[in-house]
Amino acid sequence: MPLKDLRAPSAPQLKHLWTWRWRRVLLLVLSDSLALVLAWRIARWLNQFFSPIPPQLVWWVWFGLPSLFWILIAANLLLFAQNGLYGGFSQVKNYLKAGKLVSLLYLASLIVMYFYDPKLDPPRSLFFTAWFGSVTLVILSRLVISAVLRPFEQAEACLRVFIVAPAKRLKGLSETLQRRSRCLVVGAALAATANSSTTHQAILTSGADLVLAESLPDAVLASSFYWQLRRMGVGLRLLPSSREMLYRRGIPEIFAGIPTLRLDAPLIVGVDYRIKRGLDYLGAGLGLVILAPLFVAIAIAIRLDSPGPIFFRQERMGLHGKVFQVWKFRTMVVDAPTLQADLERHNQAADGVLFKLKADPRVTPLGQFLRRTSLDELPQLLNILCGQMSLVGPRPLPLRDVAQFDPWHHIRHQVLPGITGLWQISGRSDLDSFDDAARLDLHYIDHWSLNLDLEILIETLRIVLLGKGAY
Repeated sequence: MPLKDLRAPSAPQLKHLWTWRWRRVLLLVLSDSLALVLAWRIARWLNQFFSPIPPQLVWWVWFGLPSLFWILIAANLLLFAQNGLYGGFSQVKNYLKAGKLVSLLYLASLIVMYFYDPKLDPPRSLFFTAWFGSVTLVILSRLVISAVLRPFEQAEACLRVFIVAPAKRLKGLSETLQRRSRCLVVGAALAATANSSTTHQAILTSGADLVLAESLPDAVLASSFYWQLRRMGVGLRLLPSSREMLYRRGIPEIFAGIPTLRLDAPLIVGVDYRIKRGLDYLGAGLGLVILAPLFVAIAIAIRLDSPGPIFFRQERMGLHGKVFQVWKFRTMVVDAPTLQADLERHNQAADGVLFKLKADPRVTPLGQFLRRTSLDELPQLLNILCGQMSLVGPRPLPLRDVAQFDPWHHIRHQVLPGITGLWQISGRSDLDSFDDAARLDLHYIDHWSLNLDLEILIETLRIVLLGKGAY
C-alpha cells in the first residue's frame, strides 16, 4: 500500500454534506445575494433618470438585471468564500470585512472596465449608488442574519468534545465545559500522547465533533496532530497562551532562510484608533441627548425609591493606573461602602479578587431593576466625554479589587476602560474567577479592531435586553 501524504483527503462522508454548517452557508449566500440584488434594483431605479448602462456592458439580461450585475455578484460570493466569510459563526459577524471586500470588488471592476474599453463611460449615478447600496445592505443583512442565527447556533452548539491536555487540567476543563456550555465531553487524553495512534483511534471512536487541546507537544507533532484531525473531519480548538495569540497575527515568511512570522505596522499608524475615539465622543454625545428623558425619569424614580443622592461616584483604576471617579445611578443604600466590610465574609467570588453577592442586601428595590437592565451604567457616558473611558474596553474596577491583582492582571490598565467589553458579553457575573475575566481582557487587547468593538456593542444590547448575568 503506497504511503499517503499527510494532507491527502480521506474519502468524503455523506453525513458532513447537510450539517448545520452547510445550512448556515446556504442561508448566508442567499442573504448576501438578496442584499446585492436589492442594492442594484435601487440603483437602477434611481439611474433611470440619468444615463443608461452602455450597451457594450449588457451581454445578456436575467430577471431584469444586466450581465454586469451577475458577474459582480458571482465574483462577490467567491471573494467572500475565499476570505472565510462563510466559515464559523464569528465570521458571519465580520461586518466591516464584508463591506471592505464589496468595496474592493467595485474598485477592481473600474480597473477591469478601463482595460476592457478605455472609452467606456459607465453611469456614475448607477456605479456609486450600487456600490454604497451594496456595502450598506450587505452589512445590514449580516447584522440581521447574525441575530436570526444566534438561537439556532446555540441550539446546535451541543458538540461532542474530546479533550487533550496535561493531566492536571483534564478534570477542570471537563467540568468547565459541562457547566458553561451544552457541550458533551466524550473522551480525554494526555497532551503528551496527542500524536499516538491510540489517541487518534479514541477520538475517531468517540464520534467527537471537536478536539479541545492545550499544551500540545512540539511543533512537528502538533502539526501532524492537526492534519490527522483534519483528515478525520474533526475540528480543533487550541487554548492559547498570550504569546500564541500574538503569533496568529503573523504572516508566514522565510527571512534569511529561517521560517518566521511577520507582524507589520500599518501604513497609517493609529487611524483605526482615532476613528474609535471619534465614535466614542459621537456616541456618548448623542446618547446623552437622546437618553435625556430617560435620565430624568430614572432620577425621579431613585428619589422616590430611597433617600440619598441620584448618582453614585466611586474611585476606579483607569488608563496607566490613573484613578478617576466613575459615575453611576445609585442602586444601593447610602452607606453601602461602609456595610461592605461586614459582607466580605459572604463574598461569592471564587478567588476573592472581585466582590460578588447575588442577593446583596444593600441593593434597593429600584436598584435591582437598574442593575438587571444595566441602566445604572448610563451616566458613564459622562466619563467618556471627559476622556476617561471608552464605549468598549476592559471594565474599570474599584481600588479594593485592584489591590488584590496578580502582576499580569495589570495589563488591562494599558488601554482605556470601557462601559462594556468581552467580559460583559462572555458571562459577566457568572465567570468563575477573575483570571477568566483577565484572559478575556487580554484577548481583547491582542485582537482589538473596530469590527470587534461593533460586535461587542451589538452583543451587549442583546444581553442587556435579556438581563443575563447581571446582579
